[in-house]
Amino acid sequence: MLRKGDREVLLNLDDEGEAQTTGGYGSLQDGSFIPARCVSFAGAAVDDVGDEDPTYSRRSARSDQPGPQLTGNYFRDGRTKIDFVLVWVVRSRKKRRGKGKSRATAEEEEGGEAVEEKSSRSERRKAQLAQWREKFVQNLESAGLLMEKEETANEKKTIHFLKLSAPWNVMLFYAEELCLRAPLQAQPNLDLNTSAQVLKRLCVPNVMRESVPNRPLDYYTCVFRKSKMNRFLGCDNHESYFTNTQRHRVVHEILARTVYGKRKRAEVGVDRLVNEGVYAAAFPLHEGPFKLPKNDIRPDELNQRQVLHHYWARWCKWYKYQPLDHIREYYGEKIALYFAWLGFYTAWLLPAAVVGTLVFVSGVMSMGSNTPAKDICDSGDSYLMCPLCNTCEAWNMSDICTMAKLGYLFDHPGTVLFSVFMSFWAVTFLEYWKRKMATLAHHWDCMDFHEEEERPRPEFAATAPMMEPNPVTGVKEPYFSEKTRLSRMVTGSMVIIMMLCVVMIFLVTVVMCRGIISMMMFHTGSPVLRTEAGTIANISSSIVSLGLILLMGRVYTALAEQLTKWEMHRTQTQYDNAFIFKVFIFQFVNFYSSPFYVAFFKGRFVGYPSNYGTLFGMRNEDCGPGGCLIELAEQLFIIMVGKQLINNIQEFIIPKVKAWHQKRSLAKVLGDKTSHEPRRWEEDYQLVECEGLFEEYLEMVLQFGFITIFVAAFPLAPLFALLNNWVEIRLDAHKFACEYRRPVAERAQNIGVWFNILEALSHLSVIANAFLIAFTSDFLPRLLYQYKFGNDLNGYVNFTLAYAPEKYTHNPKCRYKAFRDNDGNYSLFFWELLAVRLGFILAFEHVVFFVLQVIDWVVPDVPGSLELKIKRERYLAKQALAEHQEALLVSRGRGAAGPATRGSSSPASDASSGNVS
Repeated sequence: MLRKGDREVLLNLDDEGEAQTTGGYGSLQDGSFIPARCVSFAGAAVDDVGDEDPTYSRRSARSDQPGPQLTGNYFRDGRTKIDFVLVWVVRSRKKRRGKGKSRATAEEEEGGEAVEEKSSRSERRKAQLAQWREKFVQNLESAGLLMEKEETANEKKTIHFLKLSAPWNVMLFYAEELCLRAPLQAQPNLDLNTSAQVLKRLCVPNVMRESVPNRPLDYYTCVFRKSKMNRFLGCDNHESYFTNTQRHRVVHEILARTVYGKRKRAEVGVDRLVNEGVYAAAFPLHEGPFKLPKNDIRPDELNQRQVLHHYWARWCKWYKYQPLDHIREYYGEKIALYFAWLGFYTAWLLPAAVVGTLVFVSGVMSMGSNTPAKDICDSGDSYLMCPLCNTCEAWNMSDICTMAKLGYLFDHPGTVLFSVFMSFWAVTFLEYWKRKMATLAHHWDCMDFHEEEERPRPEFAATAPMMEPNPVTGVKEPYFSEKTRLSRMVTGSMVIIMMLCVVMIFLVTVVMCRGIISMMMFHTGSPVLRTEAGTIANISSSIVSLGLILLMGRVYTALAEQLTKWEMHRTQTQYDNAFIFKVFIFQFVNFYSSPFYVAFFKGRFVGYPSNYGTLFGMRNEDCGPGGCLIELAEQLFIIMVGKQLINNIQEFIIPKVKAWHQKRSLAKVLGDKTSHEPRRWEEDYQLVECEGLFEEYLEMVLQFGFITIFVAAFPLAPLFALLNNWVEIRLDAHKFACEYRRPVAERAQNIGVWFNILEALSHLSVIANAFLIAFTSDFLPRLLYQYKFGNDLNGYVNFTLAYAPEKYTHNPKCRYKAFRDNDGNYSLFFWELLAVRLGFILAFEHVVFFVLQVIDWVVPDVPGSLELKIKRERYLAKQALAEHQEALLVSRGRGAAGPATRGSSSPASDASSGNVS
């Protein structure tokens, strides 16, 4: 039980924040906690370590004195688990004094006092940080945490490691406080992979399945109640009842609630201490090394990290199912849901990639039967085309024979059908993901999870101008006026609009660059360069555009972060949602503006000979010889695939560089002592801090937009996305298992605001593909021509070419592509085609959205079998928490198949032991 007053120390902000009157902290000796005031100060005589608080017991972790062997994630007693580690670095006083003396001498020579005053402020700041650290540790001790300290030192600085552990009584209190789930009855581990179920029914061998050792058992669970402790499985085993991730979560909760300063400044929590520089890091430990031991051991003897690395993070496992239960047990539901979504999305890309590849192959095979391309290639000098610029010469249409054939690959009836297929694919994928998400949320005991009342963010608490009572808890918290926040958000919106205008300016610059490159190619005089001028200009401008996109993305992400901080959002969830919205809006315009321009605006405002449209004195762009769709395909390939390659290279190299720098810093402290076997906390401190899932989600969501919005122009987009995601899963898995410090397990029941963004993109893709087929593709003009003039396309090329007006004297009787008469006015066919296009858009959208509504109605968000399991679990929970023992006996009689102890498995499970799932 927590001592009286502990809760006030943790939760009562009316307290002035003064630490409890304890004598600091000590360590475990012979299994019992010894406060620092009772520990002899063995290292007090060491004079080369400054800023060492007198209450901190000196521990020379690298000394040669005999002592107990430190093994695994335990205290020196070998029994108490290490749940969290706090790290801070202290520089040597002797070294600093020497610097101070030389600095003072220089000041005396110069006669200035500014440097001395600055040094004094620095000393006061360090004293303040040390005081905060001391109060924080004392309050942690009052909260009931066990502590033990280690040091790694050289003559310049000392790295302190404070190991924390939550004893049994503290775990019981916070398990009820945080509404942790407790096991009632074990049940068989179900196969949640739909493909595995289908292959099993078809009696087809499943090469993707692999037996992963130590799979966590599945349980019927209910909310933990200390008063009903004897009714939960495994309640007698204090060592293993709570999983390591649950212990980490409890200790992190205590660290986040503990006061270290004064109430008026809301000086609470370890996150703000890390931001202030009091601590260099705060993290839970990994479960040992990730590499397999040299000697052969049984798979079930591997630690959790080794299991994840061996069966998940290695490249040779690219075709295997992800061990989601193991990921969830080790990293928590939030990270597990990301990998579950990424794996589900990748699996659904497989049919889209197969269909897209078949559509592309069918275009290659039927390319020779394309009648309009044949007419162009056989036309010779029949079609003299008008010059493409004011200083260019006329050219023959037969010169673009190759591009006309290639354009058919991206503009034939198969691509139209594929765009319809992808519209259905996108929404059906999201509907089935909702079912998968509900199944996983129940399987992982977070279906009814509602995020607890969030505390203010550390940055918000540090900068809020006033304190007001929280309407839910009644506790005074930092407060920021909603009116002021709204005005800041409006101002931030103006900044966003300005940045979007900058993107538009860059787009115009790229367009003008493309026109200049085309003119340069024409003026070279080379027949090859003149023919391929448009292609060369498009590819080179796309590469320039990709560079500008990546540069602007970095700049704007930093700007959006500063704007979101300035808006003063109270909770982390509000902050994350605002930041995600800003970055996605900008990245949407940043990445998709150029493809949108090519797809829907390029070639629409060209005009006609003697009346060309201009922009800044340059003639407006027209589509290339193969049409706008092939140019759109070129842009999508360069931007989408180029971005994926650059991101994968960055994800592979940057963590390794950061880890190398961190190891190098620690190696300088260790010096010649590196031959000693490093301890777990030292190894984990060398790893890179986990940066969250924002960048991972953003990359995948932008990819989802590329393969759905513009898929009519690039049927191979799903294939490239599939190949990238196979690499992405293993890269991310390797980062989390090998290169990142272990993050604190966070609960979640879905992927959050990202699902809403995916839904918006899927609906936008229907509209975009309808306009792409109607106005950019030649599908409808060819269809209308066949309907009016015959079933074949003979004469179609000549029909689409108009003659230059008589007043155009530069090249009389030259041809240009448009449905106009000899005076430059639109022909009757143009208006008929416009009516067909608008009708097609309305019909396409209504049919697709109607079918999507039918799919939404037919496919329930929660499977029927899951609803039955939910009812069964609620019944068991009601019986388990009933006040009368007779109700419990009835429940046990009905569920006699369940095991009697926590460690035993269900009859359908082959595992011999397990943890809380």
